Amino acid sequence: MGELVQLTSFGLTEGEVIGALGRVKVRDVDYADLYFESCVSESVSMEESLVKRATKSVSQGVGVRATAGEKTGFAYSDELTKKDLELAADTARYIANSPSGDGAAVSVPVCQRPSRDLYPIERAQAEVATADRVSLLNAIDAEARRYDPRIKNVMASFNTEYKVVMVATSDGTLIGDVQPLSRLQVTCIAEEDGQHQAGSFGGGGRVGFEFYHEGDRYLGYAREAARVAILNLSAIETPAGVMPVVLGGGWPGILLHEAIGHGLEADFNRKKTSAFSQLLGKRVASDVCTIVDDGTLPGRRGSLNMDDEGTPTGRTVLIEHGILRGYITDKLNARLMGIPVTGNGRRESYQSVVLPRMTNTFMLAGVSDPEEIIRSVDRGLYAVSFGGGQVDITNGKFVFSASEAYLIEGGKVTRPVKGATLIGSGPEILTKVSMVGHDLKLDEGIGTCGKDGQSVPVGVGLPTIRIDEITVGGTQG
Repeated sequence: MGELVQLTSFGLTEGEVIGALGRVKVRDVDYADLYFESCVSESVSMEESLVKRATKSVSQGVGVRATAGEKTGFAYSDELTKKDLELAADTARYIANSPSGDGAAVSVPVCQRPSRDLYPIERAQAEVATADRVSLLNAIDAEARRYDPRIKNVMASFNTEYKVVMVATSDGTLIGDVQPLSRLQVTCIAEEDGQHQAGSFGGGGRVGFEFYHEGDRYLGYAREAARVAILNLSAIETPAGVMPVVLGGGWPGILLHEAIGHGLEADFNRKKTSAFSQLLGKRVASDVCTIVDDGTLPGRRGSLNMDDEGTPTGRTVLIEHGILRGYITDKLNARLMGIPVTGNGRRESYQSVVLPRMTNTFMLAGVSDPEEIIRSVDRGLYAVSFGGGQVDITNGKFVFSASEAYLIEGGKVTRPVKGATLIGSGPEILTKVSMVGHDLKLDEGIGTCGKDGQSVPVGVGLPTIRIDEITVGGTQG
């Protein structure tokens, strides 16, 4: 197991923490918690063969929360003294509109560690010398330029984070975790006859520096980013219209995450602002679709030993053979909705409130051969990778831009296309999935999800799937 996080890591005693919890957990407060965090983040980035930025930041603090009915009081402090802790506790209780009074008797048990260790990386493994980071980026720059002389610029960055957290709750939990995270990202710019095209690739997870050297993985990232940039130089304009679309495995799962996943987060469903509100037990997808959220996959970017409320993460079946089975919950929304807690209470930092958020969200493998799926399409689009996307969770409508896509003509993948966008609605798209490949693939480990101004690391995944019809934006033709 990983190291045991103690309160002494934050310069506090058990008595001080119990006292602060007692100040928050008064008469009308249903639940209170303290979230302690210490985080070291480092980043080095390179462009035009020069190191452009090297940063290191250290943050530490505590977030204090009180919930009373549907109300949440929240305050934080970047000072971890008894006085600051008590002030934050009083503020959170006041915001929750609960009068002061005698604090409840709060018993905090012996400090625990999570029951599993999905990312056994010690601090020494997580620390990477700046010189080693620079040398990695230099090698990436050289490899990408070697791939093709038309590669004119390479941008690469390597980011690491080492976070120590501890959660103390009024329902008797005191538990800590050490959460390493790293990501390597490469973008290449190709130029030919005055035309510029970009290609990006990267990967990471809750992994150490050696992960990027296994099988020269970091050089593979460089070649892949260069390949996509060069490929896009020869891409033709995308024909527009309604057509069948085949999504490739892995990162295209971002479409599921945005178009369906957010709509299954419990806060939107409790407030009835989601397109999936009140549809539990109802058919929302074709019967070949089973979608899960799983925070227990070892080393993955979206995985956690415990969520930011101290609850063990789990594997939640969201949609099973087309039927909506569950929502993604934190403690507050689970309590208010009377449904199970799934271990998805997450926050960007100690300065942020808890929200129900995805971890690793993906569709399970089906039975179709990926080549058979492509052969089944006479004229359509094969989308291998996506750039940005937007979704309106109230109706599930989304727009996604493909960063690598091809025409399918006569059952064969033919010419690369550029400027392809997919336009549709999440609930509708799932009903039009007719074939699911047996080749489930998870993304490389680069995903970051935004919600209510907070960003957290996530994972996505998808087998090859066929969507019978979707609106493709491009050029009329």
